[in-house]
Amino acid sequence: MTYLLGDTSLGDAMKEALLPENVNFLGLGVNPSFYTSLIVAGVLILFAIAMRVFVIPRFKDVPGKLQSALESIVLMFDKMNEENSLTRGFMGAYVFSAALYIFLGTMVELIGLRPVMGDLNACLALSVSTFLCIVIFSARAKGPVGALGALKDLTLPVSMSFRLFGSISSGLMVTELVYHFIFLSFGLPVIVGVLFTCFHALIQAYVFAILSSLFVGEAAVPSAKKVKTKTQSGETELAAKE
Repeated sequence: MTYLLGDTSLGDAMKEALLPENVNFLGLGVNPSFYTSLIVAGVLILFAIAMRVFVIPRFKDVPGKLQSALESIVLMFDKMNEENSLTRGFMGAYVFSAALYIFLGTMVELIGLRPVMGDLNACLALSVSTFLCIVIFSARAKGPVGALGALKDLTLPVSMSFRLFGSISSGLMVTELVYHFIFLSFGLPVIVGVLFTCFHALIQAYVFAILSSLFVGEAAVPSAKKVKTKTQSGETELAAKE
């Protein structure tokens, strides 16, 4: 059975949600999510500049509500990486930025824009960034051997990108499915769409931040050094030393 809304069938709408037609960018055909990514990146950059110029200089020793909320968010992401001294600081800022980008890049769906992560290239770019962090911190903790060991996990950015892309794409398809049933097309999709998008954006941002922190933290653990010890019988044993 085919459900219609105007002249568009449900199958065509689902196909358009998953595989939209390319749009023109300087003579090149790009995914519509590319323009959304530029908008989201621009908004985040302007927001960061405004926070640094107008808000942060006014922070006080006794924080107000806004300062407390901001500090709580920053501390939450810092705690994901506090166990490893190598990743502390940088990874907190990285996962916070990535999570905020994913969250805002998904929430723009509420104003009619295509989600940033609806393009597999965007998901792959974030996953490759995490993989580069794994290689770099593994090299710092274990030396060249650690970097070579991290390179064996080349499937990691692929799996992370497809997981993120699949989750966002499934949300797009569910939304299209709800809107194309006539008996659900009045009132309910607005409520369901807003709640689903907010929940979906939070979950995907948090999961990506957790996975990135976990993988990089594991890679940044220094190798145990083995030292020789002698027993009472004169035999030599190898013991692991942190």
